[in-house]
Amino acid sequence: MTGHSHSPFKDRASLTDAREALREQVSAHDRTEQVALGAAVGRTVAESITAQRNVPHYPRAAMDGYAVRAEDTFGASDRSPQILDATDEPVGPRQASQVHTGSKLPDGADAVVMIEHVDEVGEEIEVFDGVSEGENVGPVGEDVEAGQKLYDPGHRLRPSDVGLLRSVGNTEVTAFERPRVAVIPTGEELVQSDPDPGEIIETNGLTVSKLAESWGAEATYHDVVTDDTGKLDAAITDSLDHDLIATTGGSSVGKRDLLPEVVSELGEIHVHGVGIKPGHPFAFGTVEGTPVLMLPGYPVSCLINAVQFLRPAIKWVGSMPLDEPPTVEAELTEKVYSEPGLRTFARVRVDEEDGRRVATTVRASGAGVLSSVALSDGWVVVPEEREGLAEGETVPVQNWEWSP
Repeated sequence: MTGHSHSPFKDRASLTDAREALREQVSAHDRTEQVALGAAVGRTVAESITAQRNVPHYPRAAMDGYAVRAEDTFGASDRSPQILDATDEPVGPRQASQVHTGSKLPDGADAVVMIEHVDEVGEEIEVFDGVSEGENVGPVGEDVEAGQKLYDPGHRLRPSDVGLLRSVGNTEVTAFERPRVAVIPTGEELVQSDPDPGEIIETNGLTVSKLAESWGAEATYHDVVTDDTGKLDAAITDSLDHDLIATTGGSSVGKRDLLPEVVSELGEIHVHGVGIKPGHPFAFGTVEGTPVLMLPGYPVSCLINAVQFLRPAIKWVGSMPLDEPPTVEAELTEKVYSEPGLRTFARVRVDEEDGRRVATTVRASGAGVLSSVALSDGWVVVPEEREGLAEGETVPVQNWEWSP
């Protein structure tokens, strides 16, 4: 028995179908801006980037030692060293000039003898090991050649990328603007501080806005909107200048769950109810072309749906790569229960025990228990076709708070 017959949602979509439906409604924006290189980490490249110059732009010593003409060292050995005259630049026949790793190769030289293969005797240099032309020398363009393509549009810049771009002469990049996300917490019971009995401090909107920022968006954290159709209508209408709108709370089918009705009146509902646990009261629609993602009010349900729907929507809007969160393999210390037909997200803690990695359920139920997520190391995803996971089974634990 799946329990579907008891669901108040008439047409509950699978997670896969709901994601596909959302993808059809989300378009990438084409807004770009120039970003200083020092602020470009995490930004998405909007135009192909090519190297403006060679790196290195001069032949350089790859070792500490002496720059020489290779032919002057032929035949050198421990028992019969070649004797060269110490000199400054340039290097002529039978001469050697001291160099350090990374320094320019003196004119006239074509190789470097490592420092451990020479002796300094007065004004002369004894070479005990012959070198060939180009040995221990980094040629022009060895690292990067001028005109070489470095990055295509859609690449998200890492710290190492910024270093490389600086080395080839870039001081700024053309990047897509960050997607603009309006986060609107809703609920008449929500307050920002000092709750009275029956009141709850608002956390969902704050958490979702910070997650959105970590995923590459610019988030606008709206004031709490009470359960009133007129005020909800106004909040959504006023936020239509954003690329995405994410609301928290009021997405189910109760008397105070007004958002699906409001969005339906303003535009169109595409999905209401998703086959995941916790988190099935998720809904999304569009208003004047702007996707509105209605996240459930229970904190765990809210976060799971934010990861499953808001995160990919932000990536799609911003032309960013949608990388899957990393996982670690761990052995379950207990059975994980789930309902067939529902994709279940079980929060777990990961520990080392007797030389093996183990995963223990933080809390088997309780979509409203925020600490079960905040104090976990990730979650185990139970597929729809499975009825739980067995104790001792090795499973991937997903680190959902991974940011890229």
